[in-house]
Amino acid sequence: MRTDFRRIDYIKITIFGFALAALWSSLHSIVLPLRLLDFVAESEKNTYLGLLTFTGLILAMAVQPIAGAISDRSGFSWGRRRPYVLLGTTIAILLFPGIGYFGSYAAIFLIYCLLQVSTNTAQGPYQAFIPDLVPEGKRGLASGVKSLLEIVGGIALVRLIGYFMGQYSTGEGSFWLWLVLGALAVVLLGAMLATVLTVKERARSGSPQLPFLPTLYKSFKIDVKANSDFVLFLVSRLLIFMALATIQTFALFYLRDVIGVANPATATADLLIAAGIGMMVAVYPAGRLSDRIGRRPVVVSSGLLGALGILVIFFSPSYGYIIFGGAILGIATGAFMSSNWALATDLVARGEEARYLGLTNMATAGGAALARLIGPVIDFFNRYTPGLGYQVMLGTCFVYFIAGSLLLIKIRRQR
Repeated sequence: MRTDFRRIDYIKITIFGFALAALWSSLHSIVLPLRLLDFVAESEKNTYLGLLTFTGLILAMAVQPIAGAISDRSGFSWGRRRPYVLLGTTIAILLFPGIGYFGSYAAIFLIYCLLQVSTNTAQGPYQAFIPDLVPEGKRGLASGVKSLLEIVGGIALVRLIGYFMGQYSTGEGSFWLWLVLGALAVVLLGAMLATVLTVKERARSGSPQLPFLPTLYKSFKIDVKANSDFVLFLVSRLLIFMALATIQTFALFYLRDVIGVANPATATADLLIAAGIGMMVAVYPAGRLSDRIGRRPVVVSSGLLGALGILVIFFSPSYGYIIFGGAILGIATGAFMSSNWALATDLVARGEEARYLGLTNMATAGGAALARLIGPVIDFFNRYTPGLGYQVMLGTCFVYFIAGSLLLIKIRRQR
C-alpha cells in the first residue's frame, strides 16, 4: 500500500467510475425505455423493461465477484487490475453499435446482457484500487471522491442524452440514437485509457496464477459466522439499492403516465440532475464525516432521509414536488454511497479485497436486478386503476429504505 498518496491519485483511481455511471444512468433511465417502445406493447412496457434489466443485472452479480477473485490471484507485470479494465472496456465498446443496429427485442436483450458481462469484468477488479493503493485513514475520503465522480458521471451527460433521445421516436430520428451511443463510447474509452495509463500498481513477481475452478468456487463463498457484520451489510445495501434502482428505472414511465409531461426524456433528465446535485452536495462531506464519527450513523441517517424523499413524491405527485423529492433522494444517495462504500472497505477480508468488493457490488447489482421485478406488478395494478401501480411502487421503495437502514444498526464492528 502506498504512503505517498497525492490528491491527483484520488482522481486516477476513480475516474473509470465516472464513465460507468454515465453509461448506465443514460442507458437505464432514458435510452433503453425509449428504445423498447420500438418493440413492445404500451401496456407491457414496464414488464419488458424489468425483464431485460433484471437478467442483465443478474449476470453482473455473477461476473463481478468472479472477475475480482481472478484479479486477486493475477500476477501480470503491469498490475492485477488494469488488464481486466482494458479487456472488459474494449469488448463493451465493440458491443455499442448493436443497440442501434438490431431491430428486435431479442437482439437488444442479448446485446444488453453481453454489455453487462464485459463492463463488470472491468468493474470488479477496478473497485479494488482503493483498498490496494489508499492508506487506511484516507479510504473514507477516497470513497467520497469515487462516489462524487460517479455522481458527476451520472448527471454530466444525462441532460444532453435526454435532449437527443427526445428527438428520437419509433422509426424516426435514428441519427440521434447513434449520436448518443457514440458519445457514451467516447466517454468510456477515455476513462479506460486514463486508468490504464496513469494508475501505477505494484508489480507482482511470477506469472499469472489463475486456477479457474477453485477460484470460481471460492468467488461467492463467505464464512457467515466469521463475517456476520459483512452479511448484514450486504442485505442492507441490497435493500437500499432496490429502492434507488426502482425510482431510476421507472421514472420515465411514471413522469409520462402519471404526471403527463410533454417530453418524458428531458423530464427524466431534469429529475436525475436534481438528484445528482443533491448527491454532489452530500457525498464529499459524508465521506469525511464517516472518517470522524464512524460509518454507521451516516449510513443509517441517509437511508431514513431516502424514505422521506419517497414520501414527498408519494403525497405530492406534481412535477415540482417530484423534482424536490428527487433532490432529497439525491442527498440521501450521496451520503449513502460514500459512507457505505467506506464501510465496505472496512469490513472486507484482507488479501481478498477485490473479491469481497465484488460481492459488495453483487448486492448493488442484485438490488438493481430485484428492483426490476416490480415492473409486472406496476402493469398489473395499472390495469385495474390507472396510476395505482406506481403508488404501489413508491410504497415498496419506502419499505426498502426503512428496512435497509434498520439492519445497519445491528452491525457491531466499525472502524
